[in-house]
This record gives sequence, C-alpha cells and structure tokens, in this order.
Amino acid sequence: MNRRHFLQSTLLVGSAGILPVLRSAEGTSPGTFKPGMITTWDHGRIATEIGNPMLKAGKRALDIVEKGVIAVEDDPSVTSVGYGGLPDETGVVTLDACIMDGVGHRAGAVAFLQNIKNPISVARKVMDTTRHVLLAGEGALQFARQNGFKEQDLLTDAARQSWLEWKRGASPSDNWLDKTHDTVTMLCLDQAGNLAGACSTSGLAWKIHGRVGDSPILGAGLYLDNDVGAAGATGVGELVLRSLASFTVVEFMRQGMRPSEACRAAFERMCEKIPEARHTQEALIAINKTGEVGCATNTGDFAFYYGDGDQAQRNQPTPIK
Repeated sequence: MNRRHFLQSTLLVGSAGILPVLRSAEGTSPGTFKPGMITTWDHGRIATEIGNPMLKAGKRALDIVEKGVIAVEDDPSVTSVGYGGLPDETGVVTLDACIMDGVGHRAGAVAFLQNIKNPISVARKVMDTTRHVLLAGEGALQFARQNGFKEQDLLTDAARQSWLEWKRGASPSDNWLDKTHDTVTMLCLDQAGNLAGACSTSGLAWKIHGRVGDSPILGAGLYLDNDVGAAGATGVGELVLRSLASFTVVEFMRQGMRPSEACRAAFERMCEKIPEARHTQEALIAINKTGEVGCATNTGDFAFYYGDGDQAQRNQPTPIK
C-alpha cells in the first residue's frame, strides 16, 4: 500500500475506522484474502465474540451472522433490537429483520412481527423453506407459529416504563425520526470465501403503529453480492429506504472502490438527494470479497466491531462533517 493510497483511505473513514482494513492488508496488496466480520454498534460486541470461534472453526458465514444477531436479540438491555426493544406509540413491540446468503443469492425477511423474540431466525426460515422473501404482520406471526417459534411478551418492565414516560410528555409535534434506531447489522466473509449478512431491529422508538423501516428491505438495510461484497446500514430507516444505501455501497464496490470509499460515496449520494441525511444519525458498513472492511458515518456516537476469528476489535470512526 503506497503512502498516497493510505492517506486517501484514512481521510475517508477516520483513523479508528480504517484499522481493520490496514490489518487485513498490512504488508500485502489490498486484494489479499482474509476472512472476517463487521458488526454495528457496541451491542455488536457479543455478536462478534460469538462469531469469532465459529469463523475460526470454518463455519458458514450464514450461520455466523444468524447466531451473532440472535445474541443481540436476546439481550434485554439493548433497547433497539428484539426482546427489550422500545415499543411503538401504542406500547407494542414490533420487529423487522432480514438475512441474506451469498450462496445462491438467497434472502428472507420479516416485517411488523410481534411476540417472537428472534425475528432473524424466522427470516432465515422464510428463506430456507419457502419461495418467498418477505412476510409481514399477522402472516409472519402465523408462519412463525407453524414453524415452532414460541410466542412471548417482548415488552420488558424497563421498556414499558420508558414508554409510559414518553406517553405522558407526547405531543402532536413529536419528531418521529429523532428517536432511538440502533439496528444491529452483521456482515461476514467465511473461510470458503462466501458472504452473508443479517439485520434486526425493533425500529424507531414510539413509531406510528404499522411502521416498517429499512431493516427487512433488501438493498436498503442490507445487501450483498457474493462476487463483490456486502453492506449494511443503521440510522433513520426512512432515509436509507429512499436511497437504497446498502445496494449503492455494493455497486460502488463492484466499480472497484474499496469498502471505505464505497461507504463514503454512498453516504454522499444519500446527502445529495436527501440533504437532511447529513444531520440525522446514519452509518454504513461494508466488507468486500477479500475481507477488507470499511465504514462511513456522520455521528460521533457510532462504533463497530471487527472480528477475524481471534478477537473482537472496537472501532470508532471519525464522523463525516
């Protein structure tokens, strides 16, 4: 890697966000193959820690991302994913999830799912056992029941208390987009050279009942091409939906951009089309076919975890202004 290329890459993501890229390419060309994974937010640490031994043991990327995301869905302290997620305006927890397998370019998703703690596994069941991609609402719940998933109340005492406090102070001028929306997205390249991705969320806190965000929509919250790379998004889902941000990242990588460059270019395109995106919380992550990772974000609060089979490494990118 020459000095000019190094400086260009660092400017795109920030000194922290580029660490896994340097690590995967240090002393070699950028195309050197190195399996790895990248997961959004601090709650992605447990997903990465679970994924590391699986990656080292040669497990499939698809199994790694599902198991990693399940761990986040199960954690009641994570208020934006799965059990413990903050509810909508009516006090109901509704979940969205999507999973995608590079082998066969397959995908499955569920939207507006209630009473099922692990929507990512329901999404995989949709992918593995049906000819469909996306099931929603009561139909998704019925499908989950038929496939042995147990129903339970997803509203924890802590989440209910937060909802009651919000409800007491709610007003017609409430900004629905200015709420918690910290999706978990996990991307992995396994030892066989195959990619997979998974995305799960309880969506915007206090959202309008029936709202579905970007997380279960292919090309928006998650997208991959097994010949190119994978990308995922977290932030305000409405803006990600309007820009198909993850698909855009993958297409930029197809054109030859490195993951960090592709994330930055997709973010700038989103802001060009939707100027408010520059001032809301947004982050894009990516991994390419050789295992190089990248990120672009406009918030200093965002962090991601990188795993190469040995350790979970926290990275906090410098935000784009």
